[in-house]
Amino acid sequence: MTEYLVTFFIYVVPVLLAVTIHEVAHGWVAEKFGDPTARQAGRITLNPIKHLDLVGTLVFFITRMVGWAKPVPVNPSYFRNPRQDMLWVSAAGPAANLALAVLFSVLLRLIIAGQYVLPMFILEPLFLIARAGVIINLGLAVFNLLPVHPLDGSGIAAGLLPPDLARSYDRLAPYGFIILLVLIFTRAANIMIFPVIRFLAGLLLPAGL
Repeated sequence: MTEYLVTFFIYVVPVLLAVTIHEVAHGWVAEKFGDPTARQAGRITLNPIKHLDLVGTLVFFITRMVGWAKPVPVNPSYFRNPRQDMLWVSAAGPAANLALAVLFSVLLRLIIAGQYVLPMFILEPLFLIARAGVIINLGLAVFNLLPVHPLDGSGIAAGLLPPDLARSYDRLAPYGFIILLVLIFTRAANIMIFPVIRFLAGLLLPAGL
């Protein structure tokens, strides 16, 4: 029980921050392209409760790497160039998580640099939280880049494909969640994303971590 409580307190801040910034980024970019839907729904907020998905949050704490939040509502009919603008809206979430991973990496290095100044009871939890922040944000970014509906990668793929192929691709949307569950439970998703996460973690985490 103690182990689970320790894990919870280490991961709760990075998870809440990761999913909140991810969804706010989607809504903020959509608003910049003219869509007020997220703002009207109260989703451009740093209140994490507005963004949490129960199942997706549980997956975060189980896998300690991947999961999902409640999608921010977006109405492409407001966009001047719907396909192109939707691509940028979709990319905003993963991009925000990559930026957060870099910030946590910088924090981790500052903590290590201050190891002879800060007392251990402050240093150790900060160290574990910062390390978790790097991994969680990398996991959320890479997982969401999978080109499977309803993940962000599907919006990016649809924006990059020629219009005819994009329309055919979007017909898979009703089956996307089923496809996603199959990829997760067969561990096919792990095979696709874990090497990328490990590579990026190797760049951001200090040697030996």
